[in-house]
Amino acid sequence: MRRTERYPAKGDANSLWHIYQTVSFFKVAKNFVIIQLARYTAFISVKNFLYRTFLKMEVGKKTSFALMVMPDVMFPERIKVGDNSIIGFNTTILAHEYLIDEYRIGDVTIGKNVLIGANTTILPGVEIGDGAVISAATLVNRDIPPGVFAGGNPVKIIYTSEEMLARKQRLTEH
Repeated sequence: MRRTERYPAKGDANSLWHIYQTVSFFKVAKNFVIIQLARYTAFISVKNFLYRTFLKMEVGKKTSFALMVMPDVMFPERIKVGDNSIIGFNTTILAHEYLIDEYRIGDVTIGKNVLIGANTTILPGVEIGDGAVISAATLVNRDIPPGVFAGGNPVKIIYTSEEMLARKQRLTEH
């Protein structure tokens, strides 16, 4: 189960209808501008500076966000990415979800040396362990253990860390 905080919708409307009672309009507007600048810049160090300084994201050393990555616009400070990880093209990292009867907020933690393939969506409240590889176009809706290869919609473990190590050893022997 994902680790999220749950808040019931107020009144007779869905939770998104009350969005600016849950997060400041000015915070969302500022974050939107910063994220759009970062999405289109070709300089990884500039992206990391923008994310760390203006969005308060925890971004590790030598971490790379590819073109068009979309961090959460409402709660980016709930995203943590470890050292030397790669977040692939057009990946979306969500720290919130608005539903009919409630909204949920949860931290997203991506470990060190993680590779996230292009067009992946990461839902709130999940942790991706160190050294994990996530294939392209994956929906990460649960925790991913360290060192595994995972993919699909919804995500499934394709190779365990032991199987990945054995594959690497076989490849280096040839």
